[in-house]
Amino acid sequence: MIGPFAPADQQGVLDLILSIQRDEYGIAITAADQPDLSDIPAYYGPGAGGFWVARANGRLVGTVALKDIGSGAVALRKMFVAASHRGRAAGVAQALLDTALAAARDRGVTQIWLGTTDRFVAAHRFYEKNGFARVEAEALPPDFPKMAVDNRFYARLVV
Repeated sequence: MIGPFAPADQQGVLDLILSIQRDEYGIAITAADQPDLSDIPAYYGPGAGGFWVARANGRLVGTVALKDIGSGAVALRKMFVAASHRGRAAGVAQALLDTALAAARDRGVTQIWLGTTDRFVAAHRFYEKNGFARVEAEALPPDFPKMAVDNRFYARLVV
């Protein structure tokens, strides 16, 4: 169900993420506003980074990424799950996060940071349930890749 990103996943990743951002949540954002998605291996691959996708019945239904930001820290990025596969019963979001956390541990990461929008209320509860604590933007590391739509931030130690 969860596996590393492959170049053949490129269009499915764009379609999933943009449909959730724009169609579900009305966020005015394009692929051009997210240059990380134009070359996923180059952006997310170095250091402790990585990008994973979730599939169900051959269809891409979720994504999660880690971006190495130095000093033993990563940014959790691109955590998206298709509406049809959300919720505890489906388990897709938890499987994606567990994959990213295991990779972070295996790669010697000590802290994970993330930014999100205040519109993703269910995601806030999910992150908090998984040990993330809300932090102010001023607490973010200098190399944190903040997006224009990010207005809510979290951090978690990797144990």
